Parts: sequence; C-alpha cells; structure tokens
Amino acid sequence: MSGHESTYEPKTGIEKWIDTRLPIVRLVHDSFVGFPVAKNLNYWWTFGAILAVCLVTQIITGIVLAMHYVPNVDLAFNSVERIMRDVEYGWLMRYIHANGASMFFLAVYIHMFRGLYYGSYKAPREISWLLGVVIYLLMMGTAFMGYVLPWGQMSLHGTAVITNLIGAIPLIGDGIKTWLQGAPAIGNAALNRFFSLHYLLPFMIAGVVVLHIWAFHTTGNNNPTGVDVKDVKKDTVPFHPYYTVKDGFAIIIFLMIFAGFVFYAPNVLGHADNYIPGNPLKTPAHIVPEWYLLPFYAILRAITFDIGPITAKLGGVIAMFGAIAVLFVLPWLDTSKVRSLRYRPLARQFFFGFVFVCLMLGIAGASNPDDVVIPTGSDKLRYELAYEDQAGRDALKASADSHEGSFSTKDGRAIVMFDDYEQSLEFAEAAGIEDPPTVYHPGIKWLLIAQLLTFCYFAYFLIVLPLLGLVEKPKDEPETIAKSIHPEPKSSDIAAAPAE
Repeated sequence: MSGHESTYEPKTGIEKWIDTRLPIVRLVHDSFVGFPVAKNLNYWWTFGAILAVCLVTQIITGIVLAMHYVPNVDLAFNSVERIMRDVEYGWLMRYIHANGASMFFLAVYIHMFRGLYYGSYKAPREISWLLGVVIYLLMMGTAFMGYVLPWGQMSLHGTAVITNLIGAIPLIGDGIKTWLQGAPAIGNAALNRFFSLHYLLPFMIAGVVVLHIWAFHTTGNNNPTGVDVKDVKKDTVPFHPYYTVKDGFAIIIFLMIFAGFVFYAPNVLGHADNYIPGNPLKTPAHIVPEWYLLPFYAILRAITFDIGPITAKLGGVIAMFGAIAVLFVLPWLDTSKVRSLRYRPLARQFFFGFVFVCLMLGIAGASNPDDVVIPTGSDKLRYELAYEDQAGRDALKASADSHEGSFSTKDGRAIVMFDDYEQSLEFAEAAGIEDPPTVYHPGIKWLLIAQLLTFCYFAYFLIVLPLLGLVEKPKDEPETIAKSIHPEPKSSDIAAAPAE
C-alpha cells in the first residue's frame, strides 16, 4: 500500500554497506517481498506476473533471432528458413517467439478484461490504467512490425495495407507513410525501419512496465471487492510467500499451455500464406492480420461509407484508432462510484455482452466481409453490366423483364439476377454476354454484422457506462476487505447451530 513501512533488515556487513549507499535490495524487497497485498486477490491477478514472464521471454528470444536475421528483401525470407533449419535450436527460438506473441496478447487481454470487470481503472488508479493502455499500444506496434519481418506473402501485403491506411490521414499521413517506407514503395528501407523499431519497442515496453508497477505500488492493488485497505494487518498479507507461490503456480500452468502450442501446434495461430515468399505481383485472396489484431481490423473494414467530408477510408482509420483511444478516457466515462461489478448486477450483464462483442469482432475480422452469415433466400445468378445511356438501360431492363429476371442499378451499372439457369442463358444470348454469371447469395453478411458490432463496441463506452453509473442501484459493499473474506455470521445462523 502507499506509504507502507519498510520491513527489510540488512543482516551482513556487505548488505548494510550497500543499503547505506544504494538501497536497491531494500527497493526490491519492499516492492516484491514485503509489499502488503490484499488478502482476497484471486487467480485473475496472476496475469500481471505471467505478462512479465512473457515480456522477458520475448526479449531474450528476440535478441537471439536478431543475431541470425538479415533485414533485406532478397534475403529476409531465406534467413528465417535458415534459422529454422540450420541454426542450433533456431526452430525452438522462432516458435517460442512467434507463439509467445500470441500468448502475450492472450494474457494482456485477460488482464485488461479483469481490470474492466473489477474497476481497476477508477480513482486513484487512473495513471496505472493509462500506462497499461500505452503498453498495449506499444505491443500492437511491436507485433505488427514483427509480422513484417519474415517477408512472406502476408508480411508484404499486410504492410502495404497498413501503410496505405496511414497515408489516408489528412495533412500528415503521406509524410508519415513516406518516412515509414523510406521510399515511395515498400522495399529495403521499410524492412530495415520495421526491424529497427521492432527491436527497440520491447525495451520501451519494459520501461513503461516499470512505471506501471510503480504506479500501482503507490496506490496499492485493487481487489475483487473494490474496497480500499482499511487496516494493513487485517486486510493484507506480504507478497512473499503468499502471492509468489500463487503466481508461480499460475505461471507453470500458463507455460504448460504455451509449450503445447510450441511443440504440438506451432503454426496453428499463424497464416499459411506467410510461408510463401513475398511477391509484390501476386496479392493473397484474403489479407488478414494476426488473430490478436482482428477485432480492430473488423472495425477498420466496417466503415464503408462516407461521413460528410470524411471518406470511408479515413473513417475506418479513425474508427480503428478511436477504438483504442476510448480506453484512455475510460476512467472518466464510467460515472459509477462502485468499482467492482460484483456489486453491479446490471453492469455485469452489459460487461459480458461487451466481451461477446469483442469475440465476435475477432471472428468478423477473420471472415470475408461478403460471406453470408444468415441466408435470407435462395441463390441467384447475377450479371453486372455497363450501359452507355438511358436507352441502353431501358433495353437491358426490358430484356431482363422478358426473361423473368430482376433489374436494378448500382454505381452506374445494371444488376440483373435470375432464379432460373435457362432464363439466365437466354438473357445472356439476347444481350450478347459471353462471360458466365456469378452466383449471388442473398442474406446478412459479415460486413453488416461487423458494422453492428462496431456500434455496440463504442456504445458500451460512450453510452452504457455513463448512463449505468447514473441509473443503476448497486448492491451493498463490505465495509472492509477482511469482512468480505470472513463475514460475520447472522444471528439466525447462530441460533440454528447445534449445541455441543
């Protein structure tokens, strides 16, 4: 807790000598050994230690891989293959690093949802939450730049998609895009920049993690009740051995799951196209980022319409970055005085709905926007035709009507659809069409679902949380943490107890 007394006592002469000159041992002891921690922390709080293990693992394996990687567009792909095949245990280093990124994001998402559920972003812990969001942003940047380095098909074309989106930002977009690429097109300069930044950012993450730990050690940990510590002796226990053992057990379980991916399914979380060398002349059929960025990719693609002077492309970029930016103002959007959703039953239901929305956004990001999710009718045969003038349009419409087809126009082109295959062939012959028709699947598509999910995502932060804090009547909270752990028995329970 804030202002707790130091319990460190130097025992040897060397320890006393160091403590009077550089009390680093006392700092570590007071921060990670004798630090008083709320008694009621559950296993959701162990993900902070798990994330520390993930960060160290990524830095160590990343340094080893950087010793053998060649940031050159002609050699990058082959250098990765050499790491996998020729470098001693290179395959292990790469699989740990690649799957470690997924494990890192899995742990950070659980950590963030835990903070949302228990209100860890509320006063006096706003700075700790804001630093956590900064860490998350740096992680996303690091992960994207790392995805570029193998220089496979997804690496190359994913880079082109993201840099082009940055170019959509007014005034400064083109300048940032050119600086990132180092040239008008993606090439050696871009790969070298991304490699340098990918190497640098993890150390920046480590620095912000130190500030993050310092911040919540200053204010004290939150806990499942959301009640502040009233009595250090009754409400807390030392971090060691009570929580070092708990964290250690959780880390072992997490590493077992991690090892399962590394040794038995190392490529299941990646994309097969990234094992094809990058070819700027051949674009993959469906460009997708790694799974942990899919919700934001779905939000980006959900904006397909202009909003006043804002083009659809720029609107998608604003929505994608806005989905992260809203986390920075979350402490001031939630108007409730109660931290933990344990005592807010209505808010708890909306929270689980929000978790569902995030999961569905991930699925939408991985899916083709034009794929039908819920069919609303039978398949149709579709022709899309150009016409020169009104007379041409009327002629196509008359021909479609005579062959029992439906006619419509979109963006200056005629859309003719048929239920019957023979009728479609007769129409094509009459209109002089040589190309075969495409099959149209009527129904609700992933694009519409992604748009609805995007609305729900922003509505949760901008509408639901502010209103719930004003209208919801929460349950009674315990007066102290100790009372939540050891509640006083009711008089009826005492009367019903059997006499000895």
